[in-house]
Amino acid sequence: MNFSHITSDLFIGTTPHKKDYDTLRDLGVRLVLNMRFERMPHHDPHPTPIERLWLPTFDTPLIPIPIKPLIRGAKAALETIQSGGKVFAHCAYGAHRGVTMGACVLIAQGMNPLEAMALIKSKRPQADPDAYYIRPRILKFAEVWNT
Repeated sequence: MNFSHITSDLFIGTTPHKKDYDTLRDLGVRLVLNMRFERMPHHDPHPTPIERLWLPTFDTPLIPIPIKPLIRGAKAALETIQSGGKVFAHCAYGAHRGVTMGACVLIAQGMNPLEAMALIKSKRPQADPDAYYIRPRILKFAEVWNT
């Protein structure tokens, strides 16, 4: 599993496999936000599994990431963080959809969207929140969230 520690309560990375849930648990992760359309989250075999929220979205310029699942994920992340847990947002490569969700979590926590994107890029070199079809979705989320 490839991941980056963005803030004290947010990680962004690639799809975790069953064996990776112990690592996530050790990091304090209590919510996994899966942005992959093509793959449901792997089951956490632990007796007290980490909560998983599947928000299936596409990573294509032709089909923009819908705002509704971003809001749903941000709300779930805020609840988890406010109760002392940490959040892991992911997609296939940890560059677009997981990054979008991670930026939305930061925005929901009160961060400016441009600062959120810059922070993620500084902590995760492969992140590309400035992709021409990703950046507008992050900015649109911020607009909707802050109204």
